[in-house]
Amino acid sequence: MNEIFVKSLYESIVKENLQLYKNLYETTNVTPKTDDYWKKAIGFYDSLTDENKDTFMRIIEQTMIDTISNMLGVIDGSSTLKDCSLEPKLLLDSIDTEGELQDTFLEFIEERDSNS
Repeated sequence: MNEIFVKSLYESIVKENLQLYKNLYETTNVTPKTDDYWKKAIGFYDSLTDENKDTFMRIIEQTMIDTISNMLGVIDGSSTLKDCSLEPKLLLDSIDTEGELQDTFLEFIEERDSNS
């Protein structure tokens, strides 16, 4: 069950959002009403070479993977939150994940990378 959950996290958070970001950077038309942050971000993206655009997307992807891993570490109890003594626990269909989500997620990422 943990494997299904972490694969779904990757598919829903990393893959779908990475495609969303790529589409935003490549198709957003900057107008006077466009938020200043997005104007700068799109200008930056447009200034990159195609190779550097790919690198930038990989940086975003790795940041999402690291963030998910860190969050799962907190849920598993292998990482702690600053100034917080609460102990979270995640149940999947009422079954304890037994502190294995971060390891399972990272194993999934390693396997995915070795198959690329």
